[in-house]
Amino acid sequence: MVTYLWIAIGGALGSMARYGCAELGSSWLGDRFPWGTLAINVIGSLVIGFFGALTVPGGRFAVTPDARAFVMVGLCGGYTTFSSFSFQTLSLLREGQLLRALLYIGGSVVFCLGAVAIGFVGATALNRGA
Repeated sequence: MVTYLWIAIGGALGSMARYGCAELGSSWLGDRFPWGTLAINVIGSLVIGFFGALTVPGGRFAVTPDARAFVMVGLCGGYTTFSSFSFQTLSLLREGQLLRALLYIGGSVVFCLGAVAIGFVGATALNRGA
């Protein structure tokens, strides 16, 4: 039951951070393209890849299962926004913005996969130095 509490706290914090970052991105760059959501998904992917690799058994940092759940399920799960990604893609398509929708889909997949790989490789390199 304690694990669920840590996940809930992480999820609440991640969701608040997501909202703030999305608003900031929208105010800086406008809302014709969901730059804030794209950045959130890339950053969240980087964090989950990096933290996940650093804290695997035998990794550089030993953390409790509750700490992993707090960060990876709660914080990152609340922060990343693939439900928003899906809705925004559908909205672009419904508005007839096929090119923007395809760019958004491609950018999200390529950058998020790249970010999780970079985070994982970086943390794995740190693990070897331990």
